Amino acid sequence: MFEIGSRREFPGDLAETVEAFKRVTTGSLGHLTDFGLVNETQPLVRPQKAVGPAFTVRIPALDATAVHYALNLIEAGEVLVIDTCGERKRACWGGVVAHAAMRAGVAAVVVDGPVTDWEELTVSGPPTWCWRGQTTAVTGRRLGLEGAVLTTVQVGGAVVHPGDIVFADTDGVFIVPAEGSLELAQALETREAREPVLKQRLDAGERLGDISGAAASVEEMLQRA
Repeated sequence: MFEIGSRREFPGDLAETVEAFKRVTTGSLGHLTDFGLVNETQPLVRPQKAVGPAFTVRIPALDATAVHYALNLIEAGEVLVIDTCGERKRACWGGVVAHAAMRAGVAAVVVDGPVTDWEELTVSGPPTWCWRGQTTAVTGRRLGLEGAVLTTVQVGGAVVHPGDIVFADTDGVFIVPAEGSLELAQALETREAREPVLKQRLDAGERLGDISGAAASVEEMLQRA
């Protein structure tokens, strides 16, 4: 059985939101929260960066039919997010589907499982993140059994709704709820803007523990002991 959902209207200026996230790093977001992190997911090549609204797919372990179908529907600038239901042996993503995604203008691909055809993916496909950056020679099949497109999925422990912002770079992947995403990106920009000043203070001879307050906190605790 196949389930086909629909896109949600993005609550705000999508282009502005995407560009704002492109100016910051996942590491900055990781200083603030663990929620939304796609665990054990790495880019095939480094450095790498991509941002866009999620186009979700869920497939059973062996049947990759829904991935092919999704490539008929996905729009330029979207990020294909594939929930493999925990598959860790077979690849649902390889050279031909990556080439089709590239022709469709897909911004990136996030696969909760291994991929195949590494050389092709890194030459003619969109930026790709997958489980542990792993590749395999064993692939899925087009069996026409079941799958889901544009529904809520889960990848690397993160829940993904169609239209959520996929924020991916060399260090990892975060799923950011569409609501409030622009404000979050702007807050990250403000946070990162403070770093050059911090480095200047370190260059001037100040010590990090004094600047951050860590030294004062430890000394206070030692005095209480």
